[in-house]
Amino acid sequence: METQSQKKLLPKGAILKAGLIFVISFCVFLGGWLVVKGYYGTVITTVSSYAAAAVKNAQVVDITRDKDVVKVGFIPKTYGVAQVYKTSIDVPVSNYAFNVPLTLAIMAAFFPFLRSRRLYIEALVILVFVHFLFIFTLEGERLTGVFVSQGYEKESTISNIFWQFSWGFLDNMVVRFEPFLIGAYLFFFRNRVPSAKPGRERDKKGRETKRPGKPKGKKSRKK
Repeated sequence: METQSQKKLLPKGAILKAGLIFVISFCVFLGGWLVVKGYYGTVITTVSSYAAAAVKNAQVVDITRDKDVVKVGFIPKTYGVAQVYKTSIDVPVSNYAFNVPLTLAIMAAFFPFLRSRRLYIEALVILVFVHFLFIFTLEGERLTGVFVSQGYEKESTISNIFWQFSWGFLDNMVVRFEPFLIGAYLFFFRNRVPSAKPGRERDKKGRETKRPGKPKGKKSRKK
């Protein structure tokens, strides 16, 4: 019988397979990302900009893309001012999404070890959410400084610290360590077995099987 420590060891074949998957998938994702990066950046920036505008009492007036940079124009919703100045914020896609091909390649390399494919969906949601927070805090920090200087917003030390810390933390820590964070998430939850559908069970390998039912036969009548 295999000991508990032996069961935890990963087979060499699976490790070699994961390494090969990583190399091939990285090349594929790198080429594909160069094609879709601009479209992804426009979509995620649009969603984040409208969220930032709602929080900062501003309005999005235009969103344009020039190669790798998405430019967003904001105006404050403050009434009673003589002139409204438009604030344009440049959001380079490479500033927050430069690790996407590497992250996706690491996710692909975990394929031989994952018992639940749902983890891929969860990892992608985390990835997109991090990018959303990066743009949201970036625009919030920039709008706070501009609106205070233009007199549309009262200066607040707490607000400045919040936006500066949030964006700085995401920029210097979370985004740069994104592949490691996603890889760690998949590693620690790789053996999680998904819950079976009603009327079905899971075997030791996590495969879904039918639940054994009661043997069919005539019901015995009580005398």
